[in-house]
Amino acid sequence: MSDNENNSGYLDMDLLRFTTAGSVDDGKSTLIGRLLYDSKAIFEDQLEAVEKSSKSRGDAHVNLALLTDGLRSEREQGITIDVAYRYFATPRRKFIIADTPGHIQYTRNMVTGASTANLAIVLVDARKGVIEQTCRHAFIASLLKIQNIVVCVNKMDLVEWDQKTYDSIVSDFKKFASRLDNLVNITFIPASALLGDNIVDKSKNMDWYQGPTLLYHLETVYNGSDFNHIDARLPVQWVIRPHSNKYHDFRGFSGRIAGGVFKPGDRVKVLPSGFESKIKGIHSMDTELDEAYSPMSVAITLEDEIDVSRGDMIVKPNNVPEVAQEIEAMVCWFSSNKSLKGSGKYILRHTTNEVQAIVKEVRYKMNINTLHKIEDDLELQLNDIGRISIRTSAPIFYDSYSKNRITGSIILVDPMTNETVAAGMII
Repeated sequence: MSDNENNSGYLDMDLLRFTTAGSVDDGKSTLIGRLLYDSKAIFEDQLEAVEKSSKSRGDAHVNLALLTDGLRSEREQGITIDVAYRYFATPRRKFIIADTPGHIQYTRNMVTGASTANLAIVLVDARKGVIEQTCRHAFIASLLKIQNIVVCVNKMDLVEWDQKTYDSIVSDFKKFASRLDNLVNITFIPASALLGDNIVDKSKNMDWYQGPTLLYHLETVYNGSDFNHIDARLPVQWVIRPHSNKYHDFRGFSGRIAGGVFKPGDRVKVLPSGFESKIKGIHSMDTELDEAYSPMSVAITLEDEIDVSRGDMIVKPNNVPEVAQEIEAMVCWFSSNKSLKGSGKYILRHTTNEVQAIVKEVRYKMNINTLHKIEDDLELQLNDIGRISIRTSAPIFYDSYSKNRITGSIILVDPMTNETVAAGMII
C-alpha cells in the first residue's frame, strides 16, 4: 500500500474526542500514560526519558503519568495544572484527549476541555468512592451535553480487587446520575491504571467483570450523535473575493457548518437580512461538493447577489433558528479578577458573530454537589456556575444548547481587558 493510501485511510478514520476528569490523585495522568503505553502510541525516546525521570524521582514503577504531565513545574509539584491535549490513534479510530485538572479551583479548565468532547471519563478512586468532585464532574458533563460517560473505578489493586467495593460505587454514582438530564450512556469499568488492568488488556485479577476494557470501549462506542444533521446552519466566517483572472466573479461565503446538510440547488435564507436565494455551488479547497454537512468547512456561492458579511448565518427558509436580543443561559464564570453581577457589560461572542451585551440578572447559582439552586447569593465568583439573563445590542440567531452545541454556546469577554470571563450554554 502506498504512503498516500495510508495517509488517506488515516485522514478518513473516525475521530473521538474525550476528556478525563476526577479528583486530585485519582490517577488520570497514569491512566492516559497507560493508554498510550499499552496501545504502543509513544516513541521509544519518550519512554526512555520517562524511565530516566522515574528513576531520578525514586518512583517504584515506571511513572507513566510523566508522559502526560509535560510541564516541569507540574512534574516537580506532582500535579497537573492545565488542560493538556494529547493525540493518538489505533487501527480503529483516532483520539484527542483533553486531560483536565482535578482541583476544585480548576472547574473552568474542565469546562474548557469538555466543551468539544464526545465522551467523558470520570475517574473514581476505589478507596474513596463517589465524592464531591465526582458529582461536580458528572454535573458538568451533563451540562455540556456529553452523552457518553465512562466511570473508571481506578486503583482496584488497593482494595484487593473487591467486587463489593466496585458494586457499591456503581450504585452510588447511578443514584446521583439519575438526577441529571443528559447522561444517557454510562459505562462502568473497574481498573488499575498503575498495573494496566482493564485499560488496554483484560484483567486477570477481576474475572467477575465481564465488560469491555477501556480502550475497546473507546474504539467501539457510537460516536455520531453530537452533530445536529437536521437544522441547517452555516455561520459566515469570511467572504471570499479572490480578485484573480481565474475567479474573476467568484464570491463565496465560507465557514464551518454548524448543523444540517446543504446541497447545490437548495433554497436558503440569510440572517439577519432575511433575503433568500439558491445555492449555486459548494466548494472545498479545489473541489466542488455534491453536499456538505457539519462539521465540514466550506465556501458556498449563491445564485443571487445578496449582501452577506461575517457574523451572518445561512439557513433553510423553513427551518430558522431563534432570533432574539433577550437570552437565558447557564454560564461558568472564568475570571479570578472580578465577579459576575447583574448589570455588567460585556462583549458576547456567538459562532462568528460579536455583539455588545448586558447581564440583566443573575437568576441563581448552582450548588454543584447537591444540585440545589442558591438564590440568596447572586454573585458568581471564579468557577461558579449559574443561570443568567442577557440582553444584546443586536439580535443573535441561536438554537438551544440541547439542540445544537455550536449555535447554542456563547462566551462573554471583558471589553476593557479582552479577557474571556465566562462560557455559557443558551437555554
